[in-house]
Order: sequence, then C-alpha cells, then structure tokens
Amino acid sequence: MMKNKYPIFIPSKSRHESRYTMKTFDEFGYDYKAVIEPQEYDNYARVMDEEKLLVLPFSNKGLTKTRNWIWDYAENLGVEKFWTFDDNINGIYRLNNNLSVRSSTGVIIPIIENFVNRFENVGVAGMNYFMFVPRKAKIPPYTVNTRVYSNMLLNTKEKNPDGTPFRNNLYYNDDTDLNIRMLKKGSCTIQFNAFQVYKLTTMTVKGGITSSYDDMDDNRKAISQMLVDAHPDVARLTEKFGRWHHEVNYGIYKKNELIRKK
Repeated sequence: MMKNKYPIFIPSKSRHESRYTMKTFDEFGYDYKAVIEPQEYDNYARVMDEEKLLVLPFSNKGLTKTRNWIWDYAENLGVEKFWTFDDNINGIYRLNNNLSVRSSTGVIIPIIENFVNRFENVGVAGMNYFMFVPRKAKIPPYTVNTRVYSNMLLNTKEKNPDGTPFRNNLYYNDDTDLNIRMLKKGSCTIQFNAFQVYKLTTMTVKGGITSSYDDMDDNRKAISQMLVDAHPDVARLTEKFGRWHHEVNYGIYKKNELIRKK
C-alpha cells in the first residue's frame, strides 16, 4: 500500500537546491521522475539519483509544452494513468477530526489511486491545497467536478469529442482549461479534501519552468482573459483584492455523475 501504482512525473527547473516535492517523495519511497531541461542536468545530478531524472529534448519552451511531452511519454509507456506534481509541494496532509496532520508515510497516493479506479469516467483527480481546507469547516472528504491543480492523476485513455487525445492547450491556466474541457466532455474530476498538498506559493520559491512569472502581475488581466476567451460560457473576469482573476462556474457540471465499474 505504500508504493504508487502509476508513474509520477515532476517537471522542475532551477529548483535543484530546494527540491521540495522530490524530498517529500524520497521520504515516502515513491517511484518518480524529475523532468528537467538538458542544460540543468549537471545541477540536478549532483544532488539527486540520476535514475530519477528524465531529460526533456528541448529547453525553455514553457510548462504547457513540458506537460504535453510528459503526457506523450506516459502514453508511450502504455500506462492507464499517470501523475504530474509541481516541484514546490512541501508535504502531504490528512484532515480528520479537525486536525490536518502531515503524512509520514506514502500511503495516501495509493489510497487515491485505488479510490479513483472504482470509476470508469474520472479524467482528473488530485488533492486540494492545504490552505483551501479550513480546519474547523464542515467539508466532504472529496468534491466532484471542480478544479484540480498542481497534483493531477490523469487518465491517458480520455479522448476529446472528436476522438483526439487530451492535451494541455493554453500557455497560462492550462490546468484550469484542461479541467473545464474534461468536464464539458462529460467526464468527472475528483478533488480530495481529506488529503491535501502543502503547495508553496510560486513566487516564494526560486526558479520555476515558466520564466515569465516575473511579469505575471503586470499581465494578470490578460492572463485571466485568455481563459475567459477560451471558455466564455463558464468563465468570467473579476477583480478581487486589487488584482484581476478568472472565476469559473463549476456548478453547471453537477450533472456529470461518477460511473462505478461493474
């Protein structure tokens, strides 16, 4: 029960010193691959087991292209599902009886895999963010048909309505766009609240694949508008806390029901 069934990929760039997700998974004993750009190999190889490194055939193409390369790689492995994790996750937690407790074993990922495998139509599954699960709030152990970010168990068998395989599309908010397209197709997403990832804020950790994060504050409206333009039927532009954001109405996907396997 302590080992992951499906391969785990961690796209990483210029974070060979911090390695938050990798250190967590080393503690758990998970099998994983850190997906890195070729010019970064020596930096990562000095601090990691080389067998845990997977080198991209390109550099500086952004996170969306990297995620799609991983998707192609996983599909070529012949696996039904695979994980992608951001490289700035500092622990996995379990919420129970109003206590969020940091996991010291790797049992949570296999639990999620086993649960998701009860159903035929889960396109994306993953854990909620630690900071988004209030400790004293009454909240279900999981939520169906909402967004899943930063830790995604993806189904390689999912197809678009035209029969083509799913891939990430947008340069920014590609994970949100992917969730919406899965839901529009009629598949389900599962976001676990009983299990949570402690994701560090992107701008607080040195490095990162998307170098243009430096300009994100200046372009935040245009970045959010990109998603709104892709899905004007469910997404809208809104201003909160003095910043532009996108807001997605996931409520219309309540009709998507989980289908139990026989």
